[in-house]
Amino acid sequence: MPLDISDKLKVKLSWWLIGVTALGWATSPHFRCANLLMVPKFLGKEGRLYVLSFVFAAVYNGPGANLWYNLMETKRSMECVVELQVNHTGLLWHASTAPLRQVMDELVKSAEMLNAETHNVSEAFMQLNEQVASEDGYDLKQRPETGKESSTQQLYETKTKLRCETVIQTGLLRCTSHFQKMYKKCMKRVKLPLFRHLICLPMQFGFLCHTVKFMRHWCKERIPVDGNFGHMYDRVNGSVNSLSQEFSASVAYQEEHHEMLVGTEVAAQMREDVTSQLRQEGARLGLAVSFFRLLLSFTFLFVFFSAFRYTYQYCHKIGFDNCYITTYFRQIDARRREQNKQTLLPLLKEEVPSFIFPCKPALQRPERQHMVMELIRCIPLLLFLLFVCGLDHFIFTILFVIQNHSFIEYSYQASHHLSVNVMGTSLMAQLLRGTIGALNTSFESEVETSNLVCLPRPTAMTRQQYLNTCLPLVLLALLCLAQVYPFRLRRAIAAFYFPKREKARVLFLYNKLLRQRKHFLHLQRGRVARQARLPPELGMVVMRWCRRRWPRLRRFLRLKCTLCGTPETPQHQPCPNPDCFALYCESCWRVMGATCLACGPADPDLARESSEDEEEQGYAG
Repeated sequence: MPLDISDKLKVKLSWWLIGVTALGWATSPHFRCANLLMVPKFLGKEGRLYVLSFVFAAVYNGPGANLWYNLMETKRSMECVVELQVNHTGLLWHASTAPLRQVMDELVKSAEMLNAETHNVSEAFMQLNEQVASEDGYDLKQRPETGKESSTQQLYETKTKLRCETVIQTGLLRCTSHFQKMYKKCMKRVKLPLFRHLICLPMQFGFLCHTVKFMRHWCKERIPVDGNFGHMYDRVNGSVNSLSQEFSASVAYQEEHHEMLVGTEVAAQMREDVTSQLRQEGARLGLAVSFFRLLLSFTFLFVFFSAFRYTYQYCHKIGFDNCYITTYFRQIDARRREQNKQTLLPLLKEEVPSFIFPCKPALQRPERQHMVMELIRCIPLLLFLLFVCGLDHFIFTILFVIQNHSFIEYSYQASHHLSVNVMGTSLMAQLLRGTIGALNTSFESEVETSNLVCLPRPTAMTRQQYLNTCLPLVLLALLCLAQVYPFRLRRAIAAFYFPKREKARVLFLYNKLLRQRKHFLHLQRGRVARQARLPPELGMVVMRWCRRRWPRLRRFLRLKCTLCGTPETPQHQPCPNPDCFALYCESCWRVMGATCLACGPADPDLARESSEDEEEQGYAG
């Protein structure tokens, strides 16, 4: 979510920031101190917040991006598997129904062919029917009246006889007419009166045409009609009429489309839902990253306000981050030593863990406590990084196993052979051979596929990617370890700009430690006096007797300081009273003024001066 700021506005903001900074440096020591404090603040908690952004960016660009890619690969593999199943089901359905569809197509074609053959038979018989039923060449009135219906055989014989007589009579008329025409033409051509009668005389022999009348006897006696023709004609005519009127072939089928897979739409909807959900989560994650980047843009202001807050608390809270044994603290203690007053250095064992010596390079207890707390805060980040990397590796392992052990090769073979033989040579046999013969089908199918393209192809993170992911977290841990030294620098910077305030803070700390020392000695005196009045335990009596009887055992049977509990060393000072078994370390003996608390008198007050009200001091992390 980058800010949409024009270049002109950026220039104005830059000049405004430069002006405010210059004015602050010129007029306010607090502003100057806060500006210098930004350096150790960048190496402290505020700087770690900026490094934290690199940790999240490394997780996002490393295992997060690889995890997202593997999830997308899983989605692609699922979609491919579902689509492959749908395609296989379609191929199997096509292979199983192909013979039936082929038979249905052939039956439709055979029905059309049967209707065509029937039409051809009717057309062929129609010519014979027209010839038999035709009335050309005769007159039905010429046939004799018998009073009953004549058969087809009798009708056809009568028609044939009458047609034969009609043909003879027609020939006679044409022959006579032809002689007359020839005679007229001859008379026109020959002009000589006598010769034309002689020459045209043969054209008048038309009586010769009447000789064809002798053929009427042949028409009656030798008619060329078979005796079984009428009966056969009636049967064939009935069959053809029945074939054309009562017989028809049609094949009707209805094609219905059904879903081959009931869950296909459900699977498609599931893919859409998964894709939409992943896109929404990706958009939300991208929006969160953009918003986080926008917040990082204001890191400078956040660090400046934090540094200014430290400056304000340093100047207004005298106990804030007031736990350092500084040079001025040592000067006060040295001046009091010269005046033979109660001093604080070196500190007691119980007091050392509460203070920091800035010149010592080793980590000290308050710093270690704060450092451990900061390292503990890094544990959730480490667990988050391990979780994301582990989840990414787990998904990669599963997808890798699927890729190597889930290869399947599909092989489907199908064959269909059907043969129907119709014997005979009759018309019905030929018709059945043309229709039922459509069942003679032969189909072979072979399908070979595999799920190779549907296998997931996951990617694993390399060592370099793991290293790049872990480096920001390692840098964050190193900043937690090294933050103590920049934190010591904060007090030095503030003391440089506010020396009077630093002296007041050190004096307050010195006076407070004097009061604590007095109270501590008062409590310890009472405790030691009570312990001295109690009878010693049996184990202590035995250990004292062994130390007195065998002095060489003292290195193994060591006592502790009565005041602070430090184990015995050669520098420990025993009580001068032979009846007192109290033992003191060098610092406690010096603080007690070479006086045993167990058997000595009560001491006067060790410190009287105090310059400030008491306020709890602590380490500012």
